[in-house]
Amino acid sequence: MDEQQIITGATEQEVWDKISAELATEEDILTYDTIINYGGRNIELYIDIDLGGGFEGGSELTQFSALLNVNHNFRFAMHDEDFLDSIGKFFGLEDVKLGYPELDDRLVIKTNTREKVTALFADPELRAVFTELEDFDFGIHSHTPEDADEERTFLELNIDQGITDIATLHRIYHAFLEILKGLEA
Repeated sequence: MDEQQIITGATEQEVWDKISAELATEEDILTYDTIINYGGRNIELYIDIDLGGGFEGGSELTQFSALLNVNHNFRFAMHDEDFLDSIGKFFGLEDVKLGYPELDDRLVIKTNTREKVTALFADPELRAVFTELEDFDFGIHSHTPEDADEERTFLELNIDQGITDIATLHRIYHAFLEILKGLEA
């Protein structure tokens, strides 16, 4: 699918039943771009799988993105820790510890308000989603969208993998939605 669409539903499960039906009609999903309108929120789900060719190795991306409806100075960013991060930590790279070993031992976390991130990830099921992800970054980003004149603040999750498994996508979406709700509370 190359065209962005909007999927709505009265329940989260209804939305995901529609997404499942759409993705089931696609034989080889290379691009999927939709706005999930549920619970008064719009969350963009974008999947891009470039197989490459010739000398190109290809690339994959699954992204969830939502405009934040609150304007505050709180910021956080996290990504899975790699070899370079472990060297950086040795030399004093800033990495906030939240008190959740499953996150603290596996992710690099940066924030200007540790207590708020700790509260956002209080649910063990949410923490499990992010400890199972690989090659990702998640946090609050600011940029100017194409249809705007000023910079806006977004919650974004970028995964360097083209995820097409519905159960996995739904689980990640649900965690993203819960963090979004926590930010807007």
